[in-house]
Amino acid sequence: MLVLAIDTSTKAGSVALFDDKKGLLGEIIINIDRNHSDTMMKAIDYLFEISKKKIDDLSKIAVTEGPGSFTGIRVGMGIVKGLVFGKNIEVVSMNTLDLLAEEVIFEGEVVPLIDARKGRVYYSIYEKNTSKTKRISNYMDGELEKILETLKNRKICFTGDASYIYKNEIINIMGENAIFLPESRILPKASILAEKALNLEKVNPIILEPYYHSKTQAEREKENKK
Repeated sequence: MLVLAIDTSTKAGSVALFDDKKGLLGEIIINIDRNHSDTMMKAIDYLFEISKKKIDDLSKIAVTEGPGSFTGIRVGMGIVKGLVFGKNIEVVSMNTLDLLAEEVIFEGEVVPLIDARKGRVYYSIYEKNTSKTKRISNYMDGELEKILETLKNRKICFTGDASYIYKNEIINIMGENAIFLPESRILPKASILAEKALNLEKVNPIILEPYYHSKTQAEREKENKK
């Protein structure tokens, strides 16, 4: 089974090809100041070129559904729907917070933080051991400072882009209870998504929708004016 995985839910995008017999065939991570719509298809085409695979070889395409960048998530969903149109390829999706938690090697509580700008984050809380990742809270969003006040007496491993964007703020409140991963390991990775996709249930690409969780800033400002 050959799986293509695509993540465009944060500023850093990634694509990967995974074979259930050979393992990871290739992965490209792009963390530059360009829109995913300018880079992702080029990365996908290059992966197929160097692996000598083609779209028709795919059994599944996996995509992150969010939360994260409103525009980025739409780009990823659009690419997936275009690739599978008229083809017999299964589509699966995964919440970006779940993916971030799966990537962490740690025993204890893990909190992925995705930047929602202006001091706000998307987050959820997970309990991890050597063999299992269990989500123990809802998917949530809020002001980071208020969130940290509720967590400051617990030892937490933080991941996600906001864990480094707001690292100093986290340390100021959490102190030694805050554990940080190396910066190279805090991004959603398509390689992990591709492997997890082997056991995810397929979804209908026609009704596949982004998981934004919260409203856009423009929508919030409009409601405040009302």
